Amino acid sequence: MSGEKRRPPADADAESARGLAQMEGYLLWNAEVEQARRLARRFTDQLPWLTTAQREDVERVYTAERTAESRAVLTRIADRALQLRGEYTDRYRRLRARCVAAAVVCAGAAGGACGVVGYLAR
Repeated sequence: MSGEKRRPPADADAESARGLAQMEGYLLWNAEVEQARRLARRFTDQLPWLTTAQREDVERVYTAERTAESRAVLTRIADRALQLRGEYTDRYRRLRARCVAAAVVCAGAAGGACGVVGYLAR
């Protein structure tokens, strides 16, 4: 070995990033479900007249409703993020095209001015 560090291929980096993002999503979703369960327990604790079976049923329904609502909110957020990404990508392309056009015009104007000055200096 000559002391060079070997880098993994770029697709391995992308795969690792994708795996980490999936793991993060999994952990965040499990935390959301656990939060829904805690809130369900807190809700049923306020209803002392419920039987054990009723309490479990209310907790199950509450948790299901809460996670369904969380999923709907996350879906709306993800859809909006994709929409914004598209809008910003289009806006960036237009801005880049304008900057390139402005640079070409400036370079042409500078070249033309140099040509005129050189012609007049003869």
